Amino acid sequence: MSGSGLLSISDFAEFTRTTRDTLLHYDRIGLLSPIMRGDNGYRYYSSSQLAIVNVIRTFQQLGMSLDDIRSLRDRRTPELANMVFERQIDEIDTKIKEWVNARKLLLTLKKSINSVANIDEKAISVKFLPAEAIILGDINDYSRNRTDYDALLSFYHDMANKYPDLDMNYPVWATYSQNRIKARDWNNPDRYYFYNPEGYDRRPAALYAIGYKRDGYKPNSLLYERLVDFIEKNNYEICGDSYEEYPLNEISTIDDKNYLVRLMIMVREKI
Repeated sequence: MSGSGLLSISDFAEFTRTTRDTLLHYDRIGLLSPIMRGDNGYRYYSSSQLAIVNVIRTFQQLGMSLDDIRSLRDRRTPELANMVFERQIDEIDTKIKEWVNARKLLLTLKKSINSVANIDEKAISVKFLPAEAIILGDINDYSRNRTDYDALLSFYHDMANKYPDLDMNYPVWATYSQNRIKARDWNNPDRYYFYNPEGYDRRPAALYAIGYKRDGYKPNSLLYERLVDFIEKNNYEICGDSYEEYPLNEISTIDDKNYLVRLMIMVREKI
């Protein structure tokens, strides 16, 4: 800082957390020029220009071009500045919401992958699982020769209409009713669901018989058979629905033969 209270270009760059080259560029395009030059040709800025640089850099970070910023500077009035600030605040709020949703999605996907680290894929286990927030669809309609794909499209359509503000960018999985599992009928899912921290439904906290299988998105009849046989032979009984999901899928695995399905059937010990 000079004795007159002016800032050298180096000090000004340091205080505004920018660079000398950036300030020189601002000067060349007429966006922000030093308040004076010394006899030695050195550029000097005033402390009042600190706020201007901060606004310029903020607008740049929000995607405004330097030409647009310069145009705003040349036309500035309190009313125009307030209007621009409101518009940028709205865009920031939108971006914040998008980033928060993106973080929730990535945390959910990361949790799914980590949930199968070091598991024994061939073993069947019975574990207590805490409740998980999910979005659960209505019972699927298979009338008029509708397929599971038709039902899935209906699920997405219904969820978009029912929850217009809900983030739908989550993998969708399938659930079967306990009656159908007991009848060994698992051709088409009863419902679809997906995990979501903002979910209005819950996968119940309960004991689950859990089994795994690798082989892409193919029918899981053999895995259901293994689990139901295990339940019947080990003094358990089915007391709720199944939840069928793929912790390892196309998001994390190249070869679909390595996709890993996890099947969880709600059980309780026989009395």
